[in-house]
Amino acid sequence: MFIIKQILGYVRRAVQDYDMIQEGDRIAVGVSGGKDSLTLLVALRRLQHFFPIKYELEAVTLTMGIGEFNTAPIRELCSEIGVNYTVEETLIGKIIFEARQEKNPCSLCANMRRGALHNVAKRLGCNKVALGHHKDDAIETLMLSLLYEGRISTFSPVTFLDRKELHLIRPLIYAQEKEIKGFIKSEGIRTVKSACHIDGKTKRQYIKDLLRELSIENRDVKNNIFGAIQRSHISHW
Repeated sequence: MFIIKQILGYVRRAVQDYDMIQEGDRIAVGVSGGKDSLTLLVALRRLQHFFPIKYELEAVTLTMGIGEFNTAPIRELCSEIGVNYTVEETLIGKIIFEARQEKNPCSLCANMRRGALHNVAKRLGCNKVALGHHKDDAIETLMLSLLYEGRISTFSPVTFLDRKELHLIRPLIYAQEKEIKGFIKSEGIRTVKSACHIDGKTKRQYIKDLLRELSIENRDVKNNIFGAIQRSHISHW
């Protein structure tokens, strides 16, 4: 029960701090089947029960056109919590890994998935898209930009896409990955393994491992980096 309250507390705080949700919003939640997106979906659904602002939810999953991807656990969860579920078939994986044979596919894949998700959200009549990025993701993205691109940059809690007239929101921005893992375990939620060929073998995984090592000597490393993000005047923070 403590973990549930903790996650909901993080989500409510993020929503209020960054004015993420307004009355009458229709929000498409991108659901990959992983721990982050499923936690976000459940948290936003439970928040509806007591949050004073009324909003609607749609759950959306994109298939990649590669490997085996079982949507049954997601479908069952959506049915259980009462959220409409849409599966959008795509060939993004085939395009990236087979047609283009990208050596560094993550950036292109992310862009293509975002585009497809935004199109589905518009088709469903949504004005916002909620993504499951959490505190560790923001820190890792900053480190990736710094070490590989020489830039001080990370994603924002809220982003407006003027071409699509959509807002992207990240309500898990205050939640740590370990807390999300605890939430999934405590709730007994079944996750779906990614069909991506290079899952766990990316530059992001290297950064994740590096931060873990640094945290052994200094347990405040991640909190210090996140604090720096909040104080650095990065766009929309």
